[in-house]
Amino acid sequence: MNLPTYLTFARIIIVPLLVVVLLTSVAERWIGVSGYAFAIVIFLAAALTDILDGHLARRRNQVSTLGKFLDPIADKLLISAALIVLVEKHLAPSWAVVIILGREFIVTGLRSVAASEGIVIQAQKVGKVKMWAQCVAIVALLVAAANGNPPVSNFGQDYPAIRFWDVAEVRTAFANLTTLSITTNDWKVFGYLVGRGALWVSVILAFWSMYNYFAFFFREKQKPIEGNSL
Repeated sequence: MNLPTYLTFARIIIVPLLVVVLLTSVAERWIGVSGYAFAIVIFLAAALTDILDGHLARRRNQVSTLGKFLDPIADKLLISAALIVLVEKHLAPSWAVVIILGREFIVTGLRSVAASEGIVIQAQKVGKVKMWAQCVAIVALLVAAANGNPPVSNFGQDYPAIRFWDVAEVRTAFANLTTLSITTNDWKVFGYLVGRGALWVSVILAFWSMYNYFAFFFREKQKPIEGNSL
């Protein structure tokens, strides 16, 4: 194996560590830091390996079949594990995570069907943007949780009945932003707002990218087979 593949394996190994840190108090007991804060470091380190493995593979001409196979699996494991834990911690709405993960299963199945018919469905830019939107959502929600509980008691529920501008903490956070006097509590508020916003973007891009993949598949299916056209 080469260095890019080792980095991909490292990302896979990080996944159970991330889950343990978020669901237990091991970080507080062993190193005296918040589990959310340590999880942010772990997640960003994993995201860095995702950037480095592809860059090194192309730069060193070390693109391998194993790397191509493991890289998307590592990405999906990391994102899926983080999102599921966020639901467990009441930091992300379950309906959004179900849509995002359901889309992954559907597209994977579509790729398998397409491959059996000789059609290769390549990753599209919108899919990559979706993944980075998910990363932003995860990091933002972890930052928010590291700075305290949600701004209102029902903010972490699946269907928060909240009008942001009627919430004193939200209004105060934006007022402090205009004067550049942001407090720890403001970081919490902005984290939840950015995190939820990025999740909405992820859901929209999940539908959009899935539509694009299906549209591409059916366009390829309708093309005349070479040698059989009249």
